[in-house]
Amino acid sequence: MAVLWLVALGWMYVVLAMAAAEFVSPQGSWLGALLTFVLYGVAPLALVLYLLGTPHRRRARRRQEQAATSARQPDGRDHATGDAVAAKREEA
Repeated sequence: MAVLWLVALGWMYVVLAMAAAEFVSPQGSWLGALLTFVLYGVAPLALVLYLLGTPHRRRARRRQEQAATSARQPDGRDHATGDAVAAKREEA
């Protein structure tokens, strides 16, 4: 997973350099630099990171469901242990 973040960081460096070149060129503009940064960098990288993170999210969800299942009572119900009917209170 660390390699993925390194590649993402490198890609953002390249896109930032492209946007800077667009901004400082005589024919360029700040709008062109912004669109270059968003359309070449942020949007594709967000999509790729979301798709590649799917297995991790799936494993985390399964782990959470297993933890919730193991926290239940042995009979499979989510009730508190103890007597089903409260003891009768006696006046002294």
